[in-house]
Amino acid sequence: MVHEPMRAAVVLLRALPLLLSFRRDRARWLVAGGAMPRTGAFHAARAERLARTLAAMGPTFVKLAQLFAGRRDIIPEPYISALGTLTDRVPGVPLPRIVRTLTEAYGVPPAAYFEHFDPVPLAAASLGQVHRARIDGRDVVVKVLRPGVERMVDGDIAAARRLLGWFGPRLHAPHVEGLRTVLDEFERRVADEMDFRQEARFASAVRANFAGTPGVRVPEVLAAHVRQRALVLEYVEGRRVDRLDDWIAEGRVRPDDILRTIMELYVRMMLVDGLFHADPHPGNILVDPQGRVVLLDFGMVVEVPVELRRTLVRTVFASIKGDADAVTDGFYALGLVAPGTGRATMVALATQLIALSRQRTTATERIEVMMQLADEVMATLYDFPVLLPGHLVYFARTAALIEGLGVRYDARFNAIGFASPIVLRLRGEIMTSLGEPLVTSADWPAVIGGTLGALVGVARRAAGEAARVVAGELGPLLASLGRMNGSAARRAGEAPRDDARRDTLPPIAAD
Repeated sequence: MVHEPMRAAVVLLRALPLLLSFRRDRARWLVAGGAMPRTGAFHAARAERLARTLAAMGPTFVKLAQLFAGRRDIIPEPYISALGTLTDRVPGVPLPRIVRTLTEAYGVPPAAYFEHFDPVPLAAASLGQVHRARIDGRDVVVKVLRPGVERMVDGDIAAARRLLGWFGPRLHAPHVEGLRTVLDEFERRVADEMDFRQEARFASAVRANFAGTPGVRVPEVLAAHVRQRALVLEYVEGRRVDRLDDWIAEGRVRPDDILRTIMELYVRMMLVDGLFHADPHPGNILVDPQGRVVLLDFGMVVEVPVELRRTLVRTVFASIKGDADAVTDGFYALGLVAPGTGRATMVALATQLIALSRQRTTATERIEVMMQLADEVMATLYDFPVLLPGHLVYFARTAALIEGLGVRYDARFNAIGFASPIVLRLRGEIMTSLGEPLVTSADWPAVIGGTLGALVGVARRAAGEAARVVAGELGPLLASLGRMNGSAARRAGEAPRDDARRDTLPPIAAD
């Protein structure tokens, strides 16, 4: 086992220059003096340095960075975009070590087990590495767990907790809580991610859920060849969803169709099936030559309890009815309200959001009102911040994915406009899956186009991406709360937000 204090010391030595630099943002001489002036160029350079440092610290910290890349409530731009590039910063595992792992898994070397095994990896990521192969007459991909990664992850989690314990008291308390939430969630899920038998079960279940769904493809698992450290799936040709520009120019695919398919995919997983692909980034979503969306990598899948889904839906219904008390109850039930936040404050916020959503104004007028409201709300709540709990962290990553893809292909992208017809069409399936009566009220279009359209504006002003696209219509309610810290931090002088996506994954991600 990794010697925890020594590993913590190594991690500290790598991270210390950056930690001191961040400390000087507030105290020029570390313990005294005013804040150091920082330019946008400085923040951009330091963000890149942060990404390089995390990559050098090893696979565990790269994986953690991927989780933090969806947490705009605790990490501002340009750092959030820099973390998003870490999906392709992990060096590959030397072939002899891969061969040894596969030999242990199958009892014979890969050259004897497979009809063909490509020694050059398709992709290398934080926990696994992917190679093309051929078996039983089929083209497949073989995902191999990094040798020794289990022991490394255990040591790195312990080291990360030591660092948080050392430096946590010197950071803003809500941010520390956000860091702990991500670390706790990572530790809870990573064991499953390192057992490819579990990933195979999840992949097969999601494939079954979408069997026959037009426009969606989930690779088949070759169950006979699955081991704890080796996973074999059918090879699917395709391009990353964020690299379709020439196909779009040629008219082979339409970005609107792709985005609708992705949004419906996640709405169904979240609110109908209750089995949620929790590692959404462009490297895990391909588009095949027929224009179908291909979903990859099921190492991180979250089962969404029925009661959580009911709470999300009921919170939206409460907003339809204009019931601020019930909306506030929903916020508490979802775990969004941090201890110390008075209920009266939350009710006032819910009342303002509902009232704003019902105003009959032009888009420009609504934006102006929303900006003013957001400033008032943020000033009130920054000292009693609303937190994004662990079970909603993954929904935030989905929000970031869809928003990023939408803006990439359409500068005027409107998530609500895309979500409205999808949710309207699926509302029967959603309610049936929850065991609830079907709501046929004409208020459904109003809530999606009006209430939620207004709330998403507040969310954006408040640094909002977190959980915004929970079923398209649910996210704005969550995001309007979950992004409080980001807005206040930017007002305090941090770098301006840059929504440009900089993901540069290989064609197929290993995790």
